Amino acid sequence: MKVLGVSGSPIKNSNTDRAVKSALNATGLETEFIKLTDYSVSPCKACLGCVKTNVCVQKDDGILLAEKAKKADALIIGAYTPYSSIDSRTKAFIERLYPLRHRKGYMVGKPGGAVVTNSVPAGNEALPPAGDLTANAIMYYMMEEGMNFVGSVKILGNVPCVKCGEPDCKLSGLKMIFGPEATTDSVGIHTYEDQPLATDSARELGRKIAEALKA
Repeated sequence: MKVLGVSGSPIKNSNTDRAVKSALNATGLETEFIKLTDYSVSPCKACLGCVKTNVCVQKDDGILLAEKAKKADALIIGAYTPYSSIDSRTKAFIERLYPLRHRKGYMVGKPGGAVVTNSVPAGNEALPPAGDLTANAIMYYMMEEGMNFVGSVKILGNVPCVKCGEPDCKLSGLKMIFGPEATTDSVGIHTYEDQPLATDSARELGRKIAEALKA
């Protein structure tokens, strides 16, 4: 059996990447990791040209990735949360799996899970629950395709402002989230490995995927 893991993060070896890989490793099964920045994937055009063939009419890497999802026995989707919602690469990937549903239902019954990196700490009621919104977007995709959604992993990540170096920006994400006096030094850099709840959840997600496949 093979588990496919996908990351929409554009950052090299990102928190999202490493969490998806951790979940994949925990399955104990054959796995493949896909980083969407290595591929060219346009969003769905809603043309329904895929109904009879189960293959998109757009000639880009979306066809290859849909074929990989079709052949995989399980799917883990990793995303991050620009502007408090699912990132565009991951959303385009999900949309391009649409051809797999017509008549055949190629994803029906497959176990799946979500990995989401979000820069807003839990409990911050002043900002949208971006992590929950994005995890739900992935869950609802899997639900609508008849998959077996087994769980999600949420990671505290970093806003791009931690690398910007512009201290007087009026729209600093650091100050928006952590207060007017926040700096990169005071907030620090959040890493997946330093978050026991996230690392444990990623491994548990992998184990649940494996158990669902064995069942």
